Parts: sequence; C-alpha cells; structure tokens
Amino acid sequence: MAAWAWCESFLAFAVRYPEILLAIVCFFIVSHMKRGHRTPVNWPVVGMVPYVFTNAGNFHDWCTDVLRATGCTFVFKGPAGFSGDVLLTCDPANVNHVFNVNFGNYPKGGGFSEIFDILGDGIFNADHESWRFQRRKAHALLNDRRFRSFVRITSHDKVKRGLIPLLDHLAEKGDVLDLQDVFMRLTFDVTCILIFGIDPGCLAIGFPSVSFAKAIDEAEESLFFRHVAPKSWKWVRYHSEKKLQSAWKTIDHFIAQYVSLRKEEKDDQKKKRKNHDPAAGNNNDDQEEENSTTSSTTYNLLSSYLDCEMEACELGLDFDKFLRDTTLNLMVAGRDTTSSALTWFFWLLSKNPNVEAKILEELHETQYYSYNYTSFDQQAGHHHHDTSSSLIYLHAALLESLRLFPPVPFEHKGVLKPDILPSGHRVHRRRMVLFSLYAMGRMESIWGKDCMEFRPERWISDISGKIRHEPAYKYLVFNCGPRTCLGKDMALTQLKAAAAAIISNFHVEVLKGHVARPKLSIILHMKDGLMVRVTKRSIKLRS
Repeated sequence: MAAWAWCESFLAFAVRYPEILLAIVCFFIVSHMKRGHRTPVNWPVVGMVPYVFTNAGNFHDWCTDVLRATGCTFVFKGPAGFSGDVLLTCDPANVNHVFNVNFGNYPKGGGFSEIFDILGDGIFNADHESWRFQRRKAHALLNDRRFRSFVRITSHDKVKRGLIPLLDHLAEKGDVLDLQDVFMRLTFDVTCILIFGIDPGCLAIGFPSVSFAKAIDEAEESLFFRHVAPKSWKWVRYHSEKKLQSAWKTIDHFIAQYVSLRKEEKDDQKKKRKNHDPAAGNNNDDQEEENSTTSSTTYNLLSSYLDCEMEACELGLDFDKFLRDTTLNLMVAGRDTTSSALTWFFWLLSKNPNVEAKILEELHETQYYSYNYTSFDQQAGHHHHDTSSSLIYLHAALLESLRLFPPVPFEHKGVLKPDILPSGHRVHRRRMVLFSLYAMGRMESIWGKDCMEFRPERWISDISGKIRHEPAYKYLVFNCGPRTCLGKDMALTQLKAAAAAIISNFHVEVLKGHVARPKLSIILHMKDGLMVRVTKRSIKLRS
C-alpha cells in the first residue's frame, strides 16, 4: 500500500510540475554521462540519444571508445518514435559475414534509401537487379582502357595547370589558406571533367564560388543528422531538412543543365554521321575513338551512359532520372572522398616529418616528375607513361592515412531475415547494422598495439618490398565483397598525382593551434578546414 501511495504521489507531482521532473531527469542523465561511463545507458523516452549530443564534438572517437569497451560490438537503443535500434560494430568477423558470407541477407534496404533519398535510385541506394545492372555498367566504363588513360591524363593535367600555379601564387604572397578547400576544388574540377565533360574552373586563383559544390556540402551535413534524429522529432529536424531541400534543388538544376548539353551534343553527332557516306562515317568514328582520351567533351561518363537508354528502359527505369541519380552518385564518390583523404593525409604529414622526408627521397630516386610532366602536351592522345606504381612508400603512406581517417567513416546495412552474427549478436529487420570504419582503424585487436600510430611501413612487405595485402573485411576503406569500390584505382591515381606534386614542390605547415577534428557529416571532412601556409622548396624535383 505504501508503495502504491508513493507512486500515486509521484504521478501527481509529474502531472503538476512536468518541467521540474524533466529538469531532474536531465540532471541525472548529464551527471551520469560526465562521470565518464563508456557504455551508454538506455534512458526512458530518450533512449541513448543524449550521449550522441553530449559527444557530438568528438562523435567518432566516442564511438571508438564505446566499441573498445564492449568488444567491438554494441547495440544502440534509440528514443521513443525511433523505428528500431542500431547494432554498431567494427568486428572484422561481422564485416566478413555481412559483406561476403551472407551478402544476400544484408541489402542497403529501405531504411538506407529513405535516409539517402537525395541519391535517388543510384548505385549507392540500389539493390537487387537495378544494382546489378548499374554495377555491370559502371565496371565496364571505369575499367575501359581509354577511360583509365583519360583519368591519368586529366588528373596530372589539372594538377599541373591548376593546383601547382595556385599554390605557387599563394606561397609567393605568404597567405594562410584552407588546404581542405583547395582539395575540394581540385577534386570537384577533376570529377566534373570525368563525369560531365566540363571544367567549372573552381580551382582558379580568387576561389570562385560554385553553388553546386556548396549544395553537396549542405546535403551531406543534413544526411548525417538524419541518423541521430528520428522522423518524429520534426521540430528538431526542421532547419536541417529545410537546408537539404534547398540543396536538392540546386543539385538537380546543375545536373539537368549538363545532361541536356550532352544530349544535344549526342544528337548533333548522329546528324553528322547521317550526312556522311557509311565509309566516311566509319573513319570518323575511328578518329573520334582515337581522340577520346584527350577530349573531355567527347569522352566522359555521362556521354557513355547516354548509350544505355534501351537497357535502362528494359528494367523499367525512368532514363532521365537514371542519368540524374547516376551522375550525382558518381559525383559524391569522386569529389568528396578524394578531397577528404588528401586533407587528412597532409595533416598527418605535418605531424610526422620523418614520413614526409622518406616520400621526398622516393620521389627523388624515381625521378617521378621528369616522366610525368616533361613534354606533357606532346603526350596527349597517347598512352600516358605512368611511373606512379614505383612510388611504393607514398602508396603505403596513403593507405595508412586512409586506415586512420577513412573518407566514409561508417557503412550501414539493412536486414532481410533474422540472423546471428559471428560476435553472437542477433539482428532482425528492425535492427540496422552500422559499421564504424573510423573505429576499426583504431582497434588494437585488429591492427596491433601501434594502431594509433601513423606508420606506413606496416603496409610494405619485409620480403618483397612491395605493398602488403590486407583483407577487405579488415580494411573496409574501399568497401568489401560484391560492393567493393569500382573507383579504387582511379582514386589512388588522383591521390598520388596531387600528393606527389605538392610534396615535391612545397612544404606545408599547419598553423600553430589549429585543431583538426572530424566534421559531423556522412563524409569525414575536417571541421573548420585545414589552415596552412605553403612555402616553395629550394630544390624542386619537377623538371
């Protein structure tokens, strides 16, 4: 009876003074979190969300601490109104099971496509037959000999004609610059050339504003927020969703403009062929194919995708929407991941001058730039002589940087049928499986006691002196299994071209007191940029 009377009194108090009760609850929650408890507590109504907001400033490191304390796997309980809970893991055995062994049971799922609805039905959201078609088409295009040559030429040309002159100018003035912004402009220009066949000139001196690039940044921030705030919290999500819708309109307008341009160009080409006799037409086709490696307006991914309208329609796809979704997916993959990788790489170099010295020595020994930049214009239209494969230590340093700072810090999967993971945890359709790539690179159980060190040597074989292979389920940076990143080689080509050019010509000094921390976004951008000064090296390796 006494217990019942106490309950009645408590309920009466709660109804009469809800604000006091809420304040008391918040006090106990915050007090508990400040005591340093590594494992979050599932509070009534709010679930574990308060921990997310309390640790927003160091979200990825907090997730890493939680996974360390719980043996690499933890179940995160959401608030009231949350559609389910989230199983957070960085266990390689779980990765192998989901991405390889039982791949068919773990699609991206409706939850993923609902969060990333701006990507439409592109390859990142697609499942089943649509995904297989898009994967097959992208694989054929990205592995085409001419396109791979075009990637190398475009990457080196943009570095030579855009990046180096810009940094020369800024070094002479002694200005402080945001190197992350420079890298995002570099990769934006290169990716636009490869996909749309246009150079927006974003890397020019004066840093022109490009609304499309800004819109992608704002969209990515909003998409991250969708992971932590359920749909029922409309009052919390209002501002974020408003920014997303505005960004969405800008993105669609930009893509529609260049899809229309390439369609007109394709129609003009067809008309020209009809005006020639068959023999002359064949000669023109051969000549066009020969020149395609040097002309961004005749050889780009969008123009290539225009040839697959019949295949797309047979699958019941709206072709205009397919082109929009495909190009946006490729744009996000090509621009954001590469710029993020370069930003963290140069921050790590600033903290590890011994690594920079070894890369400089390797560039000098291989005379890398005497091959790649001498008589560049005369090489146009021919196979570009690429010696980047000899840059073993630079390659290892880039892989090591990606291990610690993966551009895509987490991957998540839906579940079709109930299953038990190798870690012993159960999953079902209302449980999302979230993989922390950031935490995976910081686990002693996976990478050893020196897991927090930036040590490129771990990637070089003591026996062969070549790059050591690590299984993808341990090194998830380029995804794993059937969804392994098709653009891996293309990304590494761009990373090497930019990194080698900068290191050989400039010394990058991060401003004292600059704090490098991840931004809350679906891409691991650096919050507040990377503020640096660049100075020219007294002896340049480039001929």
